[in-house]
Amino acid sequence: MFKPNTTVACIVKCNHHFLLVEETEDGRQVYNQPAGHLEQNESLLDAAKRELYEETGLKLEPQALVGIYQSEVKHKNIQYLRFCYLIELEQNELPKTQPQDSDITAAHWFTLEQIDQKLSQMRSPLVKICLDDYLAGKRIPLSGVQSYL
Repeated sequence: MFKPNTTVACIVKCNHHFLLVEETEDGRQVYNQPAGHLEQNESLLDAAKRELYEETGLKLEPQALVGIYQSEVKHKNIQYLRFCYLIELEQNELPKTQPQDSDITAAHWFTLEQIDQKLSQMRSPLVKICLDDYLAGKRIPLSGVQSYL
């Protein structure tokens, strides 16, 4: 039976900056939205909040879902089903981050221009695809995903 890896991610925007985490994958430094895998007996929303906290030290509430994405890493024969959530902060100062997960090298606040300069260093094309969907105004209410655990 085929079972894709279910992952969650958060686009966090504050004062024209977006939060990305830096990590090492296959020996190279890459950037990603705070993201990770759904755990057993965990709702998608709870997984998104947990991953955000583990990777950035921030406890924030998602306001919407940007989209649901299916992707494949062919050379690893892995498929992913990604639920990307949105958090928009209405404050002037960028929140201080403190990653709790030792796999995260650092958390950074980048402008769109800075992200565009680092596209070759993104962990996955989904980082930019999710951002583009956010910028296009795509939103799904949180009620659009139901959990019955």
